[in-house]
Amino acid sequence: MSLEFLVASAVGLMTAAGIYLTLRGRTFSVVLGIAMLSYAINAFLFSVGRLIVNAPPIYAKGVTEYADPLPQALVLTAIVISFGMTALVVVLALRTYLETGTDHVNGTPDAGETPSDSEGDV
Repeated sequence: MSLEFLVASAVGLMTAAGIYLTLRGRTFSVVLGIAMLSYAINAFLFSVGRLIVNAPPIYAKGVTEYADPLPQALVLTAIVISFGMTALVVVLALRTYLETGTDHVNGTPDAGETPSDSEGDV
C-alpha cells in the first residue's frame, strides 16, 4: 500500500467519524466531532505539501528535493485555531449544561429526566 492511500483513508475515516459525532444529540459528542474534524483538516493540509520521506523541510544549497514548508505553517496555525475553538465550544457546552441541567444540544431533557432546580444558582 502506498503512503498516499493510507493518509487519504485516515483523513476520510476521521472526517466520517467527525460528521457522525457532530450530528449526535449530546454536547460532548458534538465537541468530540468538531475536534475530529479539525484533526482531519490538519492531516489533509499536511498531506497537500506532498509526502516526501527523508527530505529537509527548508531549501539548502545542493539539495535537489525538499519538503514544502507552507503546509507545515498552515497546519501549525490550524492547530492553534482549533485549540481555541475547541476551548470555546467546551465552555459554551458547560455553560449550557449549568443553565439547562441537561447536555442535549437543543436544551430539552429526556422523557425520564427532570430539569435541575439550579437555574438561579449560576
